[in-house]
Order: sequence, then structure tokens, then C-alpha cells
Amino acid sequence: MRTILFGEKATSSPRTSTNRMSFAASTRPRFSRSMKLIGLTVTLAAAVGLAKQPGPKPGPQPVPQAAAQKPTKTFTSAADLAALIAKAKSERKEGQPIVTEPILELGSYDGHLEYRASVGNAAVHEKEAEMFYVLDGSATLVTGGKLVNEKRTDATNLAGSAIEGGMARKLAKGDFVLVPENTPHWFSPIDGVVVLFSMHVPRP
Repeated sequence: MRTILFGEKATSSPRTSTNRMSFAASTRPRFSRSMKLIGLTVTLAAAVGLAKQPGPKPGPQPVPQAAAQKPTKTFTSAADLAALIAKAKSERKEGQPIVTEPILELGSYDGHLEYRASVGNAAVHEKEAEMFYVLDGSATLVTGGKLVNEKRTDATNLAGSAIEGGMARKLAKGDFVLVPENTPHWFSPIDGVVVLFSMHVPRP
């Protein structure tokens, strides 16, 4: 063992310096790999934490505008009815087969005035019966048979240019008739003008 006197600088042997440099050189790559692993671990933990965060809660669904604004009408006077007939007559365009005006409305039950001055399409209502009351005029109602040139107008209704087969019945002022659901019906011919009260009745 070497004794170092006061004032003498300590010097390391060449072997000791070489060992220290070799140790530093050997530990540097391990330290670099450790830092990379730590960084990767932190990144993965942050990604998992973001993935587990709950998404935004859905807001309240808007009420369909048509449903929200549908009116309720439970009474129509004779004077109101006369005014509706006059209004339908004035609003009808040349060749227009039907003009409708609301008479009674409550939820899915709709009662309308039908002003028919020419022959229109035949129809089938798959989920609703339809009641008619003749307010004025006369026409022939054909029911049953088969639609000609059938086409779907919406999810529960069909239309056609005429009816093949079926039964014809003459209707005049004061008559009532009820057409069951899923039954073709068609007003043809029409004697000038026929004015009807029509109510759709939902069926199970």
C-alpha cells in the first residue's frame, strides 16, 4: 500500500483509470435502454388512461317537429264546415282530383273534408280502416278487387291508377260507408263534385 504524504497529489494508477472508463462505457448503453423503456411505459400508460375515459353523454333527442306541432281539433260547427267547403273549392287547381281540409284531429284519428271534382287514384291503407260520410253530391265507390299499376306511397299505403274487379256502389248525400283496412277503394265516376267527410281509423 502506498502512503501519500501531506501536500503530495494523489494519482491513480493507469489500471484504475482504465477500469473506471470501462465501467462508465459499459453502463452507458444500459442506462440509455432503461430511459427508453421508462418513456415507452409512460406513453402506453397515458394512452390506456385516455382510452378508459368515458365519452361524452348523448344529449336529449329532439322531438320531431311534425309530431310536436300536430294540432288538436275536437269541434267543427256547421258554419265552419260551410267555410271549409268554400275554401277547398277556391283553392282547387284545374285538374286537381282532391282538396282536403281538416275537420277533426286527435292524435292518430284524423277527420278531413275531401272535395273531389275529378277522378283520382285508387288507394289501399294497410293499417287503417276509412269511414266516409257524403256531405254533398254523389259518386260511385268501387271497393275490393286489385289495384292497377300498384305503387307504394309510404310504409303503410299503396296507390294505383284504377281498380280491376271489385264492387261498385252508388253514394249520395247522407250516405255512410266503412272501408276495412287493406281494401282497395276508388271513387269513379264522380257526378260533377262530391264532398266527403273521411276519417282514418287505426287498426291493430
